[in-house]
Amino acid sequence: MTAILIILAAIVLLVIGYVVYGSWLAKQWGIDPSRKTPAEELADGVDYVAAPPIVLMGHHFSSIAGAGPINGPIQASVFGWVPVFLWCIIGGIFFGGLQDFGSLFASIRHEGKSVGEIIKDSMGTRAQKLFTIFALLVLILVIASFVNVVAGTFFTPDGGFGITANPTGSQTTAMISVLFIVLAIIYGILTNRMHVGTVPATIGGIIGIVFIVILGLNFGLILGRTAWIVLIGVYITVASLVPVWILLQPRDYLSSFLLYAMMIVALGGIFISAFTHTATFTIPAFTGWKVGIGTLFPTLFITVACGACSGFHSLISTGTSSKQLANEKDAKPIGYGSMLIESALGIVSLIAVGMVFDKYTGGEFGSPSAAFAAGIATMFGTETTTVYATIYALLTLAVSVFALTSLDTGTRLSRFMFSELFLKKGETTYKDASGVRKALAHPLVGTGIMVMIGCVLGGLSLSQIWGLFGAANQLLAGIALMAVAAWLGNAGKNNKMFYIPMIFMLAATLTSLVITVKNKISMIAGGTAAWGDWFQLIFAAAMAVLAVILVVEGFQTLFMKKNTKKA
Repeated sequence: MTAILIILAAIVLLVIGYVVYGSWLAKQWGIDPSRKTPAEELADGVDYVAAPPIVLMGHHFSSIAGAGPINGPIQASVFGWVPVFLWCIIGGIFFGGLQDFGSLFASIRHEGKSVGEIIKDSMGTRAQKLFTIFALLVLILVIASFVNVVAGTFFTPDGGFGITANPTGSQTTAMISVLFIVLAIIYGILTNRMHVGTVPATIGGIIGIVFIVILGLNFGLILGRTAWIVLIGVYITVASLVPVWILLQPRDYLSSFLLYAMMIVALGGIFISAFTHTATFTIPAFTGWKVGIGTLFPTLFITVACGACSGFHSLISTGTSSKQLANEKDAKPIGYGSMLIESALGIVSLIAVGMVFDKYTGGEFGSPSAAFAAGIATMFGTETTTVYATIYALLTLAVSVFALTSLDTGTRLSRFMFSELFLKKGETTYKDASGVRKALAHPLVGTGIMVMIGCVLGGLSLSQIWGLFGAANQLLAGIALMAVAAWLGNAGKNNKMFYIPMIFMLAATLTSLVITVKNKISMIAGGTAAWGDWFQLIFAAAMAVLAVILVVEGFQTLFMKKNTKKA
């Protein structure tokens, strides 16, 4: 019954947060349904493409979710379920939701441009360039993390190439995921070029999902890990360059149905297990201030990541979603609502690992995603049953689909931001630049560089990437909160709700980076460091320095200008 009480409490609190706090934020900032959005004013058929709210919701939610709200809460569960539960709820309502909604709103008032452009408006060009460099470092980690997750989910240990009629779970997941891309392209053509309505196209899309799942359960795709990393690199390069309606919009929209289905299955499993006792929730309420992965502060707030607050979300809100928003009134459900659904997914992940907690802490699972799938499947039966195997395969598929979604969105964002580094005031695309700047700002150059670095780092172990990604991601959240707060203050709007979340996230993440630098220096001095440790040291130090400079400039904008106005 503990699991039921946890999920019911989470749903009630998140709904209250959406209705009360979300509505208050919309009123404070002045959401205006009659105002034209960038998707309408700057429509170009490539990046600025107005989408139906339900389609954009699917894109935004799938992109921000990825594997984050599954991996994070499961890894943090070693602190006990109470700390993770509280941070997912409080963080989602007052930290993550605030950042996502605020970033989306600020971007649609800046022609759908990135957080960097918002920073330039309130803090200056120097701060914008520094932020863009920082965000690109984070995006490299995003690409590396999810390339690692996807390749690790798809690959066949013995390698080879071909199709098998007796697939393993990874081969099934790989086949379905590849077919899912084809299905998304077909959906995009039907809705955007053949003008098929959203409802009939959605019905056809769901039927298509069922078909490719059945096909994938019977025929699997065989490929080694390195080959998958190369293919994923090629895919995300193409996905980031083609018009958004061909792949990004339809793929993310269709994948959102997998996530909704996954959460419904999980909820059903929670109630079934409570009354049939097929599985028992065994995570202690609290295990202590310090555990194997670190101390509660700052480790919990870094590890949970997307389940409560994620800087990556601000890049998506200002990079792709703001360019597709058809009406400002949809900013609340898409920006704020999506984050709260993700917090709910974080709670579901916590409950899932609670059903196999002893096995998880005993190291029986190769990844948190595997523990998640096993935990939910266990609610329906033992490992020897067909229902267990089917649910496990489908849940593994869902996780890989979301990781791919975050990958292609993240690569597209890196293309935008890499180009911004080399454009001067008044220049909007690489065609407006000249000389070397024109070449560097070309979409192919930025995309190629980011994908190449991300895929190389994707060859590291996930533990080497994820800890650094968590700190960088949360630090980005603190900077994004600061950027939106500065812009709102300059615009004469209430920004005081940003102060506590901003200061807390900056404190937690800078503390984490300092600990990482200290530990890596100790390893290097002791002669036990591998090249991955050197990478983490250099990356952590670079981000910490950039962040401190940005924080100083941001606080000057927030507080010194305010005092000057008063004087």
